[in-house]
Amino acid sequence: MKASKGKGPVRKDKKEVLKPVEEIKVGKRKAAIEADKSRRKLAKNAKLGKKDPNKPKRPASAFFVFLEEFRTVYKKEHPNVKAVSAVGKAGGEKWKSMSTAEKAPYEAKAAKRKTEYEKLMKAYNNKEDDEEDDEEEVAERSKPIAKIVEEEESAEEDDEEDDDDDEDED
Repeated sequence: MKASKGKGPVRKDKKEVLKPVEEIKVGKRKAAIEADKSRRKLAKNAKLGKKDPNKPKRPASAFFVFLEEFRTVYKKEHPNVKAVSAVGKAGGEKWKSMSTAEKAPYEAKAAKRKTEYEKLMKAYNNKEDDEEDDEEEVAERSKPIAKIVEEEESAEEDDEEDDDDDEDED
Protein backbone atom coordinates (compact mmCIF):
# COMPACT_ATOMS: atom_id res chain seq x y z
CA MET A 1 0.00 0.00 0.00
CA LYS A 2 1.39 3.37 -1.01
CA ALA A 3 1.29 6.44 1.08
CA SER A 4 -1.02 8.90 -0.57
CA LYS A 5 -0.26 12.51 -1.14
CA GLY A 6 -2.81 14.44 0.73
CA LYS A 7 -3.74 16.21 3.89
CA GLY A 8 -3.83 13.16 6.09
CA PRO A 9 -1.16 12.29 8.63
CA VAL A 10 1.95 10.70 7.23
CA ARG A 11 3.13 7.54 8.93
CA LYS A 12 6.68 6.51 8.99
CA ASP A 13 7.50 2.89 9.40
CA LYS A 14 10.87 3.60 10.91
CA LYS A 15 11.21 5.63 14.01
CA GLU A 16 13.54 8.57 13.70
CA VAL A 17 16.56 8.22 15.84
CA LEU A 18 17.28 11.41 17.73
CA LYS A 19 20.88 12.45 17.45
CA PRO A 20 22.75 14.05 20.32
CA VAL A 21 23.17 17.79 20.02
CA GLU A 22 26.90 17.53 19.23
CA GLU A 23 26.26 15.31 16.18
CA ILE A 24 23.63 17.51 14.57
CA LYS A 25 25.03 19.39 11.62
CA VAL A 26 24.91 23.12 12.12
CA GLY A 27 24.87 25.68 9.32
CA LYS A 28 27.78 28.07 8.84
CA ARG A 29 25.99 31.03 10.39
CA LYS A 30 24.89 29.09 13.45
CA ALA A 31 28.36 27.66 13.89
CA ALA A 32 29.85 31.16 13.86
CA ILE A 33 27.35 32.33 16.46
CA GLU A 34 28.07 29.31 18.68
CA ALA A 35 31.82 29.92 18.42
CA ASP A 36 31.34 33.58 19.31
CA LYS A 37 29.22 32.64 22.34
CA SER A 38 31.84 30.22 23.59
CA ARG A 39 34.59 32.85 23.17
CA ARG A 40 32.54 35.38 25.14
CA LYS A 41 31.92 32.83 27.86
CA LEU A 42 35.64 32.06 28.16
CA ALA A 43 36.48 35.76 28.28
CA LYS A 44 33.85 36.36 30.95
CA ASN A 45 35.18 33.47 33.05
CA ALA A 46 38.71 34.83 32.73
CA LYS A 47 37.58 38.23 33.96
CA LEU A 48 35.65 36.74 36.85
CA GLY A 49 38.60 34.61 37.89
CA LYS A 50 40.83 37.65 38.52
CA LYS A 51 39.34 38.82 41.81
CA ASP A 52 41.71 40.57 44.16
CA PRO A 53 41.45 39.16 47.70
CA ASN A 54 42.75 42.46 49.12
CA LYS A 55 39.94 44.52 47.61
CA PRO A 56 37.51 45.82 50.28
CA LYS A 57 34.09 44.21 50.36
CA ARG A 58 31.05 46.32 49.58
CA PRO A 59 29.07 47.45 52.64
CA ALA A 60 25.74 45.95 53.59
CA SER A 61 22.56 47.87 52.81
CA ALA A 62 20.23 49.08 55.55
CA PHE A 63 18.07 45.98 55.15
CA PHE A 64 21.03 43.62 55.64
CA VAL A 65 22.18 45.59 58.69
CA PHE A 66 18.68 45.08 60.08
CA LEU A 67 18.75 41.41 59.11
CA GLU A 68 21.98 40.83 61.07
CA GLU A 69 20.22 41.84 64.29
CA PHE A 70 16.92 40.24 63.34
CA ARG A 71 18.55 36.82 62.84
CA THR A 72 19.69 36.59 66.45
CA VAL A 73 16.26 37.61 67.77
CA TYR A 74 14.44 35.24 65.40
CA LYS A 75 16.65 32.28 66.31
CA LYS A 76 16.00 32.85 70.04
CA GLU A 77 12.24 32.96 69.46
CA HIS A 78 12.19 30.02 66.99
CA PRO A 79 15.03 27.63 67.92
CA ASN A 80 13.56 24.73 65.88
CA VAL A 81 13.53 26.61 62.57
CA LYS A 82 16.78 25.85 60.73
CA ALA A 83 15.89 27.09 57.22
CA VAL A 84 17.68 30.26 56.14
CA SER A 85 14.82 31.07 53.80
CA ALA A 86 12.36 31.20 56.70
CA VAL A 87 14.49 33.75 58.53
CA GLY A 88 14.83 35.82 55.37
CA LYS A 89 11.10 35.79 54.68
CA ALA A 90 10.24 36.76 58.24
CA GLY A 91 12.86 39.52 58.17
CA GLY A 92 11.55 40.83 54.85
CA GLU A 93 7.99 40.95 56.14
CA LYS A 94 9.05 42.78 59.30
CA TRP A 95 11.18 45.25 57.29
CA LYS A 96 8.23 46.07 55.03
CA SER A 97 5.97 46.67 58.02
CA MET A 98 8.48 49.01 59.73
CA SER A 99 8.08 52.78 59.49
CA THR A 100 10.82 55.09 58.23
CA ALA A 101 11.51 56.18 61.82
CA GLU A 102 12.11 52.55 62.83
CA LYS A 103 14.38 52.01 59.79
CA ALA A 104 16.43 55.18 60.47
CA PRO A 105 19.05 53.64 62.82
CA TYR A 106 19.78 50.88 60.32
CA GLU A 107 20.05 53.36 57.47
CA ALA A 108 22.46 55.45 59.57
CA LYS A 109 24.64 52.39 60.24
CA ALA A 110 24.60 51.52 56.54
CA ALA A 111 25.60 55.09 55.61
CA LYS A 112 28.48 54.97 58.10
CA ARG A 113 29.69 51.67 56.65
CA LYS A 114 29.45 53.11 53.15
CA THR A 115 31.67 56.11 54.01
CA GLU A 116 34.24 53.75 55.57
CA TYR A 117 34.10 51.61 52.44
CA GLU A 118 34.65 54.62 50.18
CA LYS A 119 37.73 55.60 52.21
CA LEU A 120 39.10 52.07 51.96
CA MET A 121 38.44 52.00 48.20
CA LYS A 122 40.30 55.28 47.69
CA ALA A 123 43.29 53.89 49.57
CA TYR A 124 43.04 50.61 47.67
CA ASN A 125 42.86 52.35 44.27
CA ASN A 126 45.81 54.62 45.13
CA LYS A 127 47.83 51.61 46.22
CA GLU A 128 46.91 49.75 43.02
CA ASP A 129 47.93 52.75 40.86
CA ASP A 130 51.28 52.94 42.66
CA GLU A 131 51.87 49.24 42.02
CA GLU A 132 51.11 49.69 38.29
CA ASP A 133 53.60 52.58 38.11
CA ASP A 134 56.21 50.41 39.85
CA GLU A 135 55.59 47.59 37.37
CA GLU A 136 56.12 49.98 34.44
CA GLU A 137 59.38 51.22 35.97
CA VAL A 138 60.58 47.66 36.47
CA ALA A 139 59.70 46.85 32.87
CA GLU A 140 61.71 49.87 31.69
CA ARG A 141 64.68 48.86 33.86
CA SER A 142 64.53 45.26 32.68
CA LYS A 143 64.86 46.25 29.01
CA PRO A 144 68.14 45.08 27.54
CA ILE A 145 70.72 47.85 27.23
CA ALA A 146 71.01 47.25 23.49
CA LYS A 147 67.33 48.18 22.99
CA ILE A 148 67.74 51.38 24.96
CA VAL A 149 70.81 52.33 22.92
CA GLU A 150 68.92 51.58 19.67
CA GLU A 151 66.02 53.78 20.77
CA GLU A 152 68.40 56.64 21.60
CA GLU A 153 70.22 56.29 18.26
CA SER A 154 66.95 56.29 16.30
CA ALA A 155 65.88 59.43 18.15
CA GLU A 156 69.21 61.10 17.29
CA GLU A 157 68.84 60.12 13.61
CA ASP A 158 65.37 61.66 13.53
CA ASP A 159 66.81 64.87 14.97
CA GLU A 160 69.58 64.95 12.34
CA GLU A 161 67.05 64.46 9.52
CA ASP A 162 65.02 67.35 10.85
CA ASP A 163 68.17 69.52 10.92
CA ASP A 164 68.98 68.58 7.30
CA ASP A 165 65.50 69.62 6.21
CA ASP A 166 65.95 73.00 7.86
CA GLU A 167 69.27 73.64 6.01
CA ASP A 168 67.71 72.81 2.61
CA GLU A 169 65.06 75.45 3.06
CA ASP A 170 67.66 78.24 3.63
